[in-house]
Amino acid sequence: MKNNGRGYAKPDNKEALPQNKKDIFTKTRKKDQQALTLIHQCLDDVMFEKVTDATTSKEAWRILQISLQGVDKVRKVKLQTLRADFEVIKIKESECNSDYCSKVKAVVNQLRKYREDIEDACVAEKILRILIPKFDFVVCAIEESKDLDSMMVEQLEGFLQAHKEKIKRRQEVSLE
Repeated sequence: MKNNGRGYAKPDNKEALPQNKKDIFTKTRKKDQQALTLIHQCLDDVMFEKVTDATTSKEAWRILQISLQGVDKVRKVKLQTLRADFEVIKIKESECNSDYCSKVKAVVNQLRKYREDIEDACVAEKILRILIPKFDFVVCAIEESKDLDSMMVEQLEGFLQAHKEKIKRRQEVSLE
């Protein structure tokens, strides 16, 4: 029997084996093929192409490990870039709060996609910290009256939108 570093021992001559060894080989081969099928089912098209020629589950697993080592390094670099993006993102004077919140959430979603654990409270604090000065009194009111540790970004966005609507309504009234 040859093992060749595979998940099961492939016999040199299956026909020369006793029946009990043939049965064991058949069961082992069937289990290996089931494992290989499960691996194939869990992969996206790009990763599937890498293991499509693998004949054993062990071979497919080895290919995936080698491929993903490089992916892990790319992931770390991407995370560093996204963390920097999150830190330097600023609101423009002409930008509305919802657009700014959407930009922040897009970066946060990318961070979470790469398995970065970033809490909503951290995101809410970031948004409040960077708002333009005309929102300073709203920021103070939110920080004093709301629990930022349990606040979701969508809630904060709602508070800011409500404030914007109140200002807009007052401006319309004063113009009349």
